[in-house]
Amino acid sequence: MPHTISYPDVTQWAVPFFIAAILAEFLWIAIKRRGGRYETRDAVTSLVMGAGSVASGIALGFIAWAFFTLLWQITPLDLGTSVWVIALCFVLDDLRYYWVHRFGHRVRWVWASHVNHHSSQHYNLTTALRQTWTGTFTFMMVVRAPLVLLGFHPAMVLFVGGINLVYQFWIHTEAIGRMPRWFEAVMNTPSHHRAHHGRNPRYLDCNYAGVFIIWDKMFGTFVPEQDHDRPDYGLVHNIGTFNPLRVAFHEWVSIFKDMTQPGLTLRQRLLYAVAPPGYSHDGSRDSSETIRAKHLHRHPEDIGSAGFDKT
Repeated sequence: MPHTISYPDVTQWAVPFFIAAILAEFLWIAIKRRGGRYETRDAVTSLVMGAGSVASGIALGFIAWAFFTLLWQITPLDLGTSVWVIALCFVLDDLRYYWVHRFGHRVRWVWASHVNHHSSQHYNLTTALRQTWTGTFTFMMVVRAPLVLLGFHPAMVLFVGGINLVYQFWIHTEAIGRMPRWFEAVMNTPSHHRAHHGRNPRYLDCNYAGVFIIWDKMFGTFVPEQDHDRPDYGLVHNIGTFNPLRVAFHEWVSIFKDMTQPGLTLRQRLLYAVAPPGYSHDGSRDSSETIRAKHLHRHPEDIGSAGFDKT
């Protein structure tokens, strides 16, 4: 396979669709007075975060590309460029996305990059554009390494990753209820992803899927959206700002402050970076596990229900 192989940048191609869909959703909400809510400052912050993510990708994308190119040079495998190879790459990359996303909620160092995507207290199509500026610094590019080593060309891997991100745009909406049952059973949908964005105890750390919700069902992280417990969007402790710089970097700053506290052991300092969000050396903060436990203590009637059946 020639090293000059290239694929279109699907995220750039999708920009006109993104704009048209956001306008359509905004008009739908304004006319129907249901299906979500727009707040000007929140939407602008999301758009700025999206632009910043594109800029950081342009500025730092060479790091991941150089890493993948090095792997491609040392692997003896080359699966070619057939449609079936691209399709297989897409499915495997979606499995890769599931685990990166799961790390993003369970490893604070990765959460520091992902948290900005959850920082909006609204859920509309502009929320999909609220993307990270610091993804390179999480080193999660290594999770893609097996794909390249297995013989999928780096350009193909990035291409299917772009399709994955474009797919996820439309699921950030309240204007669409539930899809047909067969679709909901296999694919990630607005309903599934609304639950993922909920800060309710029931929905913490669930539905990590990118395209195929089957990964969550396979690995025990699926929680269906409940009509009686509508998702409350945002962070467990909302940051209360529309400043893009604070949105982008606030958790990195918090990690630095936690790790540099006086009197900590080396292990405690490291855990502030790699333990799940909510870790504290003295137990003064709540993790998602303790939040669920406290909820069940107050509401024992929820024991065994969706989101609490594994607690």
